[in-house]
Amino acid sequence: MDEAERVVVGHVGVPYPEEWEADVVLRDGSTTHLRPIRPDDADALQRFQMAQSERSTYFRFFAALERLPERMLHQFVTVDHVRRAAIVAVRPARRADGTDGPEDVLGVARYDVVEDGTAEVAFNVADAMQGRGLGSVLLEHIAAAARERGVRRFVAEVLPQNRAMLAVFREAGYVVEQHVDDGVVTVSVDLDPTERSREVMADREHRAEARSMQGLLGARRVLLVGPGPEGAGTMDGLLAERVLSAAEQDPGDTQLVVLDAGRAPGADHVTVASGWDDVGEVDLALLAVPPDRAIDAVRDVAARGARGVVVLSAGYAEEGPDGLARQRDLLRAAHGSGMRVVGPASFGLLTNTPGARLRASLAEHAPAPGTIGLFCQSAPAAVTIAATLQRRGLGASSLVSAGHRADVSGNDLMQFWHDDPQTEVVCLYLESLGNPRKFSRVARRLAAAKPVVVVVAGRSGHVVPPGHAVRATRAPRRMVDEVLRQSGVIRAENTHQLMDVAQVLAHQPLPAGSRVGILASSESLVTLVAEACGAAGLEVRAVSAYLAPDATDEQVARAVDALYAPDACDAVVVVDVPVVHARGGAVARAVAAAAAVAGRTTVASVLGLHGMPDELAAATPEGREVRIPAFSTPEDAVSALGAVARYARWRTQDHGTPVRPPLGPAGADQLPDGVWRARAHTLVEAALARAGGDRGPGGHEGVLLDAAATAELLACYGIALVESRPVRGADEAVAVAEELGWPVALKIASPVLRHRTDLGGVRLDIAAPEELRDDVARMQEAAAALLPGMDPVLEVQRMVPSGVACVVRSVEDELFGPVVSFGLAGDASDLLDDVTHGVPPLTDVDVAGMVRGVRAAPRLFGYQGAPVADVAALEDVLARVSVMADDLPELASLELYPVVAAERGASVLHAVVRLRPAERRADPLRRALPG
Repeated sequence: MDEAERVVVGHVGVPYPEEWEADVVLRDGSTTHLRPIRPDDADALQRFQMAQSERSTYFRFFAALERLPERMLHQFVTVDHVRRAAIVAVRPARRADGTDGPEDVLGVARYDVVEDGTAEVAFNVADAMQGRGLGSVLLEHIAAAARERGVRRFVAEVLPQNRAMLAVFREAGYVVEQHVDDGVVTVSVDLDPTERSREVMADREHRAEARSMQGLLGARRVLLVGPGPEGAGTMDGLLAERVLSAAEQDPGDTQLVVLDAGRAPGADHVTVASGWDDVGEVDLALLAVPPDRAIDAVRDVAARGARGVVVLSAGYAEEGPDGLARQRDLLRAAHGSGMRVVGPASFGLLTNTPGARLRASLAEHAPAPGTIGLFCQSAPAAVTIAATLQRRGLGASSLVSAGHRADVSGNDLMQFWHDDPQTEVVCLYLESLGNPRKFSRVARRLAAAKPVVVVVAGRSGHVVPPGHAVRATRAPRRMVDEVLRQSGVIRAENTHQLMDVAQVLAHQPLPAGSRVGILASSESLVTLVAEACGAAGLEVRAVSAYLAPDATDEQVARAVDALYAPDACDAVVVVDVPVVHARGGAVARAVAAAAAVAGRTTVASVLGLHGMPDELAAATPEGREVRIPAFSTPEDAVSALGAVARYARWRTQDHGTPVRPPLGPAGADQLPDGVWRARAHTLVEAALARAGGDRGPGGHEGVLLDAAATAELLACYGIALVESRPVRGADEAVAVAEELGWPVALKIASPVLRHRTDLGGVRLDIAAPEELRDDVARMQEAAAALLPGMDPVLEVQRMVPSGVACVVRSVEDELFGPVVSFGLAGDASDLLDDVTHGVPPLTDVDVAGMVRGVRAAPRLFGYQGAPVADVAALEDVLARVSVMADDLPELASLELYPVVAAERGASVLHAVVRLRPAERRADPLRRALPG
């Protein structure tokens, strides 16, 4: 659609809102496309109406209506996307001859503004789509669109018999009121997000995405589409040959059908299709075809019932804008047909589910069955991880390679593994984070049930590999660390460490605590291992011992029994590196047997053993085999154990509840939550409207609010700004001080000198008029020397109780969304980057951790005899900022500097707020797939 068409479609000069388009996953795991309605949808909407049952039509229009009258039809498809808007769910039609037909409408949601802030909403879902969650998805998206246009409340009239539609409103999690009048239920829905509405969306998203992954990983009949004879010798031809060869060697329980693979298979369990008519029904397709043939293949596969496609070939986003356009066209074709996409440049999918082992990859040998779920992006990473599993003797429940991650991502697999009984440990090798907010939300939920170990290539998240469509970020380079910490996952530095931690988690119980007993083959080794344990946050117990080179089997048994005695320790580290005489496996056998009986977490570093060796295996009293992981070095063993112990501690901790302080203007916290949030949105919209196309000082940084507007916006979130008054001379300063009350502070309003006491930019505790006059003169002299040619404005402010000066900031980042930070004021904090960060929504525990996480935090708790600051009041300010940043994507930046935490209370002395038109966040309040 070109620019002229967008304006025509948008009506009255409002551009067509392309940002409202989205691909979504429904309750049954299938996908569909949502977009704003267009005038050329009239025929499709009429076909939709004519196909509806009499019951559905009556529920929607309260009357029998076989066809929409032309006037009504024109009104429905001609909207301005502001006061009247509609979103339709569509899918491409496929003619009998294989060509594309016009799109079919599956459902429609619309709103019409009836008064400022309130709109009437209506839904209509195709009979064939009812019960699949499309109504709930349409409500999420039309609500998000309405909020962007200033609508804060939906009203609807629903027949009492229309229980499904009433349930859509009731179960959405919003604040809903309803009453019956003349046999019609009038429903009123407050569109401000609530904790419940966020939970509902997350739960529905979890179930839908897990179901869509089940459709992929539960595939039994798989189609391989090759490039045909003309692709012989090309990369696509080699990919098809590799899949065929792998299937011949290890078919699992997969029924493979081959089309245009380039050669006849050499195994009876592989079926050859002579053409598309010979393919039959399939669950999944592997595509090894050039990009210009991929979309046709996707549509042909969809017609045969496939739930997804794995794109093995490259040639998409990594080749630049044209390739990215091809990739988006491919996604649109797949999602519109109800399918998910793995790839491009994927290594494929493998599962070891008993009786349903899927083999749909380039791997010649699948990993052994096990409990580790593995996700990686690039094919080379998948090759490395598969080889490492085999070398260490580790097993996997499933292995998924997402390639360039155009669609299916680690977030999708985490949703699936959360409920998968075959998977007990989740390992992710990520080359980029496409949606950190969603990752944090999904990983935190999963980590509370199963351990999650993550490697992020490039560490900082600022490196974007070719082919990965990832938003740019200005967040600090250690922001990824903060996201992972907040999520409760275990961070590994590389593949080696990923497997180290995984083998402990997969074969050993979580330790009950951090107390460690050491058994080593020399005193020096005990000392070195004890030092490593201390560095890893582990506590070494007195039961630790060493075994002399000539220790007898009886002495070995006594030492082992002491380590595994009840309550002796929580975990055991065994290091056996004989210098002269080998022990013949006595230590390994004794430790394995004791660990199996005691059920105590154990790791080992034994000369000649690595991975999961038989020498360190033993049976529990119930007959279950237990293996102790062996490491190449004692340091590796202790590092892995320390990571597991920290995770076990995180599992037992209280992670708090989302911060939702009572909102409202300062001093009016008793007002209902949400009343003043709506006021904040109104203030923001008004400020941006006044600015028009001018983004104001700072350019891309946004529109700078004046002091009055800043105070009013902050008051909406219960943040009181201590009043300050600009003055131009001594007489005016004295008059203001008399009005505010003595003592006062005097400041230079210039950003360069505002907080610089050392440069004469601040004078405190001024108690008398003559003292103030003298300070005004001195400050004007200092300003003239430091800012020649300028006539800076001075400010007079009432003094607040003394305390510790802090800084609270928020920035809206394109990738991470809102990023809130905390630090103590001063050059040292800035120079040493002594700042903590968090991505809202935050819990009260997150907020407390941010305040205590800075290295200078002891200053808040009575350092060197100073009074203890009111940390609770400081946390309240930080919590309110996090809620504000989460609510307002238009909040480009916010700085509260300083926030003075006194013995009682915390005072915000100055604030800078910049706004800019909101861009859609990577994790909006609506379900949407990439693309």
